[in-house]
Amino acid sequence: MLPKAKTFQELIDGDTPVLVDFFAEWCGPCKMMQPILEDTAKQLGGKVKILKVDVDRNPLAASRFQVRGVPTLVLFSKGEVVWRQSGVVPTHQLIQHIQTNLLAKA
Repeated sequence: MLPKAKTFQELIDGDTPVLVDFFAEWCGPCKMMQPILEDTAKQLGGKVKILKVDVDRNPLAASRFQVRGVPTLVLFSKGEVVWRQSGVVPTHQLIQHIQTNLLAKA
């Protein structure tokens, strides 16, 4: 039997921090973020989950978190927003932001 799929809220409320990439298919800078997110995931291992949310397919989620431009990255720790930034963020800066904000919460 397959495990029950978790809702977005269950994921961001969990013990593992979650980085959400609010993006759009038509967005050039969003496409630039894809390899950065993949590299970040490799470097951080299982310390953080990375989710992608298409703002055109999920307008309620985008509205709930006041996403005005894409890409917008939002880092959640136990359901709380601990960091957010719009625009392309280089891998080393993204990892630094994640580590700084998660260590500050620990």
